[in-house]
Amino acid sequence: MGKKLTSRAEDYSKWYNELVVKADLAENSGVRGCMVIKPYGFAIWEKMQAGLDKMFKDTGHQNAYFPLFIPKSYLSKEASHVEGFAKECAVVTHYRLKNAEDGSGIVVDENAKLEEELIVRPTSETIIWDTYRKWVQSYRDLPLLINQWANVVRWEMRTRLFLRTAEFLWQEGHTAHATEKEAMEEAELMMNVYADFAQNHMAVPVIKGTKTESERFAGAEETFCIEALMQDGKALQAGTSHFLGQNFAKAFDVKYANKEGKQDYVWATSWGVSTRLMGALIMTHSDDNGLVLPPKLAPIQVVIVPIYKGEDQLGAISEKVAPLVEELRAKGVSVKYDDRDTHKPGFKFNEYELKGVPVRLAIGQRDLENGTFEVARRDTLEKQSVLADEVVEKVVTLLDEIQEHIYKKALEHQRLNITEVDTYEEFKTVLEEKGGFIAAHWDGTSETEDRIKEETKATIRCIPIDVVKEEGTCMITGKPSPYRVLFAKAY
Repeated sequence: MGKKLTSRAEDYSKWYNELVVKADLAENSGVRGCMVIKPYGFAIWEKMQAGLDKMFKDTGHQNAYFPLFIPKSYLSKEASHVEGFAKECAVVTHYRLKNAEDGSGIVVDENAKLEEELIVRPTSETIIWDTYRKWVQSYRDLPLLINQWANVVRWEMRTRLFLRTAEFLWQEGHTAHATEKEAMEEAELMMNVYADFAQNHMAVPVIKGTKTESERFAGAEETFCIEALMQDGKALQAGTSHFLGQNFAKAFDVKYANKEGKQDYVWATSWGVSTRLMGALIMTHSDDNGLVLPPKLAPIQVVIVPIYKGEDQLGAISEKVAPLVEELRAKGVSVKYDDRDTHKPGFKFNEYELKGVPVRLAIGQRDLENGTFEVARRDTLEKQSVLADEVVEKVVTLLDEIQEHIYKKALEHQRLNITEVDTYEEFKTVLEEKGGFIAAHWDGTSETEDRIKEETKATIRCIPIDVVKEEGTCMITGKPSPYRVLFAKAY
């Protein structure tokens, strides 16, 4: 198959766009800025969903669903929230169409104007907190630990498949608590859940941290985040968890009676990850030959390709493969036996390499005679001959090895691309020539932060959770700084 990709070194952005399309993950739709997620891409997202959903439920959360449409007045109730999302909102103003009188087609019926415009949800805090007012009366109703899987719309002008689209899929958790301490613990817990998922399922190393005031979620008092580093040296925010204080509870009058019978506002969090994780997965591991998928998220973990001449050879190979497929599936391994007669083995090898299938088994007439399989691993492209009696154990071991290997490779890339600098000139040089995370002192002001962003396009990705206290001076103003923060250009 014609899988030749632009190399990462030649044009990283073009490589990414080609890979998403050629690997059958997604494509642009007829609606500007929106994408069609194809079955293979959606199968990866489904595995992400399943892994995260279990982690949410294991930590006591339940799933629910809230409306797609939000009355405009709801969005106005929390000032910083509406300010943060106003420019990204899609608005519904009418509820009916009609045929144009001149026969030119369908037009909006001007007599069907909504009394109050509806916002297509950019996020659900407002509609959910209006609902929580009816659900919460007493401390016995708390905590409320709710998650929803949904789609949201943010009217992006410049879009890229998975990374930034006008409509995207995500989950959003929204919780209510009796105390500030409980809510803060929840926000930190979910940051850790996201980090656990990224590292142990996606094999993507992340840095946990908090956002600066100007980078926080609109309406939050604290935003926790996980930041990943892509192969091109740009950062990608892979998940966020927000401590909302009592801002939304006060805006929507969500009170509860405590054990003493006194009324108080509840404390809130919200947290979410989206299909941007697909972009992180692709850009962290993949190479010039195509996708490299971690076995835990690969829709097909093992593909078996027969090499044969004539129906008799295929029949003998199929007979040999059938019990192997059953044995692997019994061990929880997803297997595909590709016996299509419409494509040659070489085409299939290229196809599954492009699609990032972790392990490929090939078996031909000579393998049948020798009682062997050729076993190839996608991450290193290494091949070896393995006895048929040992192939199941080999495959199971190999899947674990690949998962660990690609994580360690990405972790080493992250380690080599965190650079400490002390001067603004050094900062700009590293940013342009090397990229990656840059650890530098900052005076804590939004003015300095804005200047750096305006002059270099780099932002403060996070203040690491495990930041080491280190007295220094801001690289721009020379004012005192208690620790280094991480800067980077980002997606």
